[in-house]
Amino acid sequence: MNIDILLGFVAATSVLAISPGPDNIYVLMQSITNGKKYGLATVAGLISGCLVHTTLLAFGVSAIIKDNDSLFFVIKLFGALYLLYLAYQVYINDSKISLSANGVPKKTVFQLFKQGFIMNVLNPKVTIFFLAFFPGFLFSSTWSTVVQFYVLGGLFMLVSGVIFSVLAFLSGTISGYVTKKESVGVVLKWLQIVVFIAIAIYLLFSDK
Repeated sequence: MNIDILLGFVAATSVLAISPGPDNIYVLMQSITNGKKYGLATVAGLISGCLVHTTLLAFGVSAIIKDNDSLFFVIKLFGALYLLYLAYQVYINDSKISLSANGVPKKTVFQLFKQGFIMNVLNPKVTIFFLAFFPGFLFSSTWSTVVQFYVLGGLFMLVSGVIFSVLAFLSGTISGYVTKKESVGVVLKWLQIVVFIAIAIYLLFSDK
């Protein structure tokens, strides 16, 4: 088992979880509008949805790449190109972080959990991202790919869940800081771009 690969995966996941995106902004908005408990319910729903995508990836992709090096290379190439596309999308978008809580409807804890879960499960971009991101971080030559994908999915859920929960707890402080410091958005924007490009390059040169 290659611990360095897992540490790299955790580091990349951490940067992507911290960088502004629809999920963590949504968590911040619910926390600011309704309270920390409601933000945490949203986090729980979003993270639970990742288990569905992990399962689809584990049983779908594992069967495809098990004995086919050519298909595995195609998947890696697709993943690298998709991550470069994401880097480009971040580059052309405004670095300003918008945290306006106006018009955010109040919901119950269960409604927010359910909405977060459905938002994640029904988002095809999450499936595509997992397909692009995970295969390059297979970390063992002896463990089955199904188990490895579940380990990576578990790490992704744990790291993202912890970071999103911290965002929920510190929502007031964070929203006040990022609205005053425009440089925060710029730094996070370029950090995200660098991570996407670095992972794309790593994917192309990673072994099965």
